[in-house]
Amino acid sequence: MTRIAPTLRRWLAGERIGPLPPPDSAAPAPLLSFEFFPPKTEVLEQQLWACIKRLAPLAPRFVSVTYGAGGSTHERTHATVLRLARETDLVPAAHLTCVGASRDDVNAVAQGYWEAGVRHIVALRGDAPIGTEYAPHPGGYAYASDLVAGLRQIADFEISVAAYPETHPSASSSEADLDNLKRKLDSGATRAITQYFFDTSIYLRFLERCLVAGITAPIVPGIMPVSNYEQAARFSAICGTSVPRWLGHLFEGTENDPEIRRIVAAIVAAEQVRTLQANGIDEFHFYTLNRPELTYAIARILGVRSKNDRRANGKERSNLLM
Repeated sequence: MTRIAPTLRRWLAGERIGPLPPPDSAAPAPLLSFEFFPPKTEVLEQQLWACIKRLAPLAPRFVSVTYGAGGSTHERTHATVLRLARETDLVPAAHLTCVGASRDDVNAVAQGYWEAGVRHIVALRGDAPIGTEYAPHPGGYAYASDLVAGLRQIADFEISVAAYPETHPSASSSEADLDNLKRKLDSGATRAITQYFFDTSIYLRFLERCLVAGITAPIVPGIMPVSNYEQAARFSAICGTSVPRWLGHLFEGTENDPEIRRIVAAIVAAEQVRTLQANGIDEFHFYTLNRPELTYAIARILGVRSKNDRRANGKERSNLLM
């Protein structure tokens, strides 16, 4: 009887994964969108606008600006969104939450955005201040589905909502969480953007569950490049994102080597998005953390080129024809 070597046995029994699509300059690049958070200090504001300036030439579909827990950054979010609308060619998407505000107050903010030319809202229930439980405002929108329905009464906004491939931490079950997502979309949302994840199979299984539940709207994967593993692990524990052991293993021993951390982060995120591309995904939402370089590098791997690159290539081709 022929003996099969252990290595060959593993190869034969392992999961079969299709090849990544080869880079093709003629193929359309995926659609990208970027998320920023509003600055708390003058130094952080300079960092934010440097990030925006770096990523703007990639012509994202839109850029979103977050709220803090409990709506704590409302004024800074509002100011950043309006400046984006006023001073750039980017399409701003304003985060709007139900937390700590009446319907009239939320509606007034939404109306103000519309009048300022902001046509895209990311509608969220929002998180309660740290250390407290969420409770709807007595005169406010109770949940994101209510907020979506309210926005539909104000103006013809494009509306994105949140989705949780690993279930929202406060949901009673994964089924209840999926039902909530369907309510938000049925109330008039345009698309869902997922919480970030590291295990690509979790997202793909989530898409299958969405389809079975009758959800046909785009479910855009949220991608967060990790350059600080310890920080990412702490935040993931709060928001319910699982951190695979292999990710921690990759970052072991890099605490004092930021350059190696950046290289590892770029490779991990690029592998993730390329695998998603191989599974037919053609739109990605990047949580930039106001740090542009990793996102910019991954965009190039995906085939996205900046306006400056396209102009330079066009000029070079013109010179060759002379």
